[in-house]
Amino acid sequence: MSKRVDNPQAFGRVAVLMGGAAAEREISLKSGKAVLQALLNRGVDAVGLDVGARPLAPLLGADFDRVFNIIHGRGGEDGVLQGALEALGLPYTGSGVLASALAMDKLRTKLCWIGAGLPTPRWMLLRSEADLTICAETLNFPVIVKPAEEGSSIGMSRAENSAELLEAWRRASQYNCAVFAETWVTGAEYTAAVLDGEPLPLIRLETPNTFYDFDAKYRAATTRYHCPCGLLPETESKLRELAVRACATVGVTGWGRVDLLVDGVGEPWLIEVNTVPGMTDHSLVPMAARTAGLDFDALVWRILETSFDPRR
Repeated sequence: MSKRVDNPQAFGRVAVLMGGAAAEREISLKSGKAVLQALLNRGVDAVGLDVGARPLAPLLGADFDRVFNIIHGRGGEDGVLQGALEALGLPYTGSGVLASALAMDKLRTKLCWIGAGLPTPRWMLLRSEADLTICAETLNFPVIVKPAEEGSSIGMSRAENSAELLEAWRRASQYNCAVFAETWVTGAEYTAAVLDGEPLPLIRLETPNTFYDFDAKYRAATTRYHCPCGLLPETESKLRELAVRACATVGVTGWGRVDLLVDGVGEPWLIEVNTVPGMTDHSLVPMAARTAGLDFDALVWRILETSFDPRR
């Protein structure tokens, strides 16, 4: 467990890093503004910093005691920023260098889970157009195609035939990272937030879209969030334990969010883990926290406490 703090002065001066230069920049800015306001509400000496491709620039020569990192995606969530902050001697929220780098790469996360005997859907790396035929024969349709290092479902699409697979591969290939196809799992979609090693209540996601894509996450009014999720307590408890194991396997500390699917026969399948989840009005971690009795300001405070975590 991280150090518990009662006095806002114990945090010192806090830099809330938001924005960044990744595809999730706009979401990060929304998250950052909400986090900043929550800290100010609780009396923390916090300063919001909208950073671009050089997130360290506003920190150099400034008198900050720690960082609340709310930069989503590459450059903020992938271990790069974490390593730089450690070199500067600045404590920060969330996971360390190794866990951040692993979790940002969906493929390497899956390899870790497979090695630990945790369930994750079958997949295939798509290095070139030549791999598409093999993919269709190996995984069968439908599949979902993903860029390995993007969040918020950016660049992801479902393919039900060879023509759609080609289109999906081309779309995902625009993001300058590895692309892979994953067996489509038909079933209910859940997300499990983990705060300082403890799982929060599960949320069941329901959308009329093909899957819980960027539009369903941030724009659509038709997305439904069920928290409590409706599962039997014993079943939910097992899924929450699985989420904790999924985080621990990759080395996630502080806070995170695990996305998973449960198929038609009740088997769970781990999809990915986010080490800097969204904190907007549509975001899932605040929703789960509310069900657990933590309002938004209290949740942000708890996350900031993880900047004292010595386990990295």
